[in-house]
Amino acid sequence: MRKQPLSLTEGSIPGTLFSLAFPSMLGMAFYMVYDLVDLFWIGMISTEAIAGVTVFSALFWVVSALNDVIGQSSISLISQNHSRGDKAATIVSIEQTITFKFFVAFLAAALIAIFMRPILNLYSDVPAVIEAATDYGYLRLFFLPVMFSSYSIGTVLRCTGNAKTPMKIMLFSSALNLILDPLLIFDTVPFTTFPGAGLGVFGAAVATVIAESLAFLIGIIYLFSGKIGVKPMLRGLFRLHWPTDVKLMTIGLPIGVHSLLRHLSGLVVLQFVALYGTHALAAGGIGTRIIGFAFIPLFGLEMAASAMIGQNLGINNLGRAIHSAKTAGLFGALFMFAFGSICIVFGQELIAIFDATPEIITMGSTLLKCAAAGLVPLGFTFALSACFGGSGYNSPYAIASLVARWFIQLPLLITAVYLLHLPIIVVWISYAIADTAESVILYFYYWQGKWKQRRVY
Repeated sequence: MRKQPLSLTEGSIPGTLFSLAFPSMLGMAFYMVYDLVDLFWIGMISTEAIAGVTVFSALFWVVSALNDVIGQSSISLISQNHSRGDKAATIVSIEQTITFKFFVAFLAAALIAIFMRPILNLYSDVPAVIEAATDYGYLRLFFLPVMFSSYSIGTVLRCTGNAKTPMKIMLFSSALNLILDPLLIFDTVPFTTFPGAGLGVFGAAVATVIAESLAFLIGIIYLFSGKIGVKPMLRGLFRLHWPTDVKLMTIGLPIGVHSLLRHLSGLVVLQFVALYGTHALAAGGIGTRIIGFAFIPLFGLEMAASAMIGQNLGINNLGRAIHSAKTAGLFGALFMFAFGSICIVFGQELIAIFDATPEIITMGSTLLKCAAAGLVPLGFTFALSACFGGSGYNSPYAIASLVARWFIQLPLLITAVYLLHLPIIVVWISYAIADTAESVILYFYYWQGKWKQRRVY
């Protein structure tokens, strides 16, 4: 007998949320291992290689705004339709989500590929930095549609109550990437006498796309097997359903704006970091990747809570939806407190894993300590705001990001760096200030309560 998906509308709220969130958090953490493993091996090539990958990654994540638009819309549509027992609408939502993810990823990859080199030149004039960014970047862009579609499969499974399968897929994919990286990057695998392909930074990109492609293939086979209780059809990927498509493009639009504003501000902040040199770029890249490791599991918690809240709103069980949001907020705060404490106590050791240059260790560990100050409030409100994703009321994300990043952080940096010529620590402090401001705004919109009346079906 097929194991039934986890019910999100009954039973213990903390137990149900943790049962769904824990595999999601682990799955997202495994995905983040891709970047950390790449960074570890790339750090053995050169500081310039780290700096190049850092600049490309900042540009690469700007594209994720398109993924977030459709992804957040799909959470609301799939979870609410699934909880109402509308299999036809659930299947159409699944099929259209995958199709649109692939399509927008193709357009985004083509656009970024055209303008990538001129943008990279804004951040560094060091040839080795630019070469590393392009060697790593062009292949990652080519496989962007596979990456976006793979995200969709995980979203579908979580929204229908199955969080363990995407976790297992990501575990396999991460382990494969871990094995392939040293084999493809180096002439001789470090710490051994085994010969490698010697592809350098390009080899890291090859390892990642192989692992991502296999994860996508496994996921798509499982999804279309019908084991989740609904059975999408392959032919559904080759036709449009405009009522669903309009919802996919509009419900999550504020999330896309939020993501775009956040990642564009990250590009601008990186420009301030670049003023302090290549070592500063490398330190910033390592530090933000480590901090980002905390946010990826937090995204897993938020997605799990969104699915749970969405299903309960779908059957108008508002009390359980509210309790679910508060429980998610508590989990998020506790997780970020633990992670922030590790960054403060072991900051230097964490940075040294990727680059042992004393200047980079000093700047990077200072970044970790400064950023840690804003993690707890952001962890609480970010998880709490799963109520927005579950209900389809997503405008608070865009407003919070606009105010915190563009009206607070960037004016602060312009004043501190360009006018007062302060040291780089002011850039690191600005991260904590922006995170705290974003937390306050998100909590205000949660307290206002408009999300309680929002439905998308």
